[in-house]
Amino acid sequence: MSRNSRIGVLAGAVVAAIVAFVLASGGSSEKATHTSGHAYIYVVGAKPKGGVQTLTYNKGEQVVFTVFSDVADEIHIHGFNFKKDVTKNGSVTFSFPATDQGGHVIELEKRGQQIANLEVR
Repeated sequence: MSRNSRIGVLAGAVVAAIVAFVLASGGSSEKATHTSGHAYIYVVGAKPKGGVQTLTYNKGEQVVFTVFSDVADEIHIHGFNFKKDVTKNGSVTFSFPATDQGGHVIELEKRGQQIANLEVR
């Protein structure tokens, strides 16, 4: 086998290994996605359990989500500029029409910790 053939076989094996890894890990590096309906965000240790998820709604739909938190903070939805306080080991629910298209950060405001993305299409 020539040198170029060996390099081709090796390159093919590397590509196959990468594809197998991506498929085994769910095919995406993004965190969980929630589409429409009522979404739930769990904050544990002042961080979103399972990582930052994306909540996706179509323009005109009703955005509804509840944050359960083990820390007291203010939940802030950037872009919409909605804010609500959540108590330690408490929960808070947001419900509003999806009017502003684009991406919006949802965070623990005082900590500057992003807990979700809101995507309005």
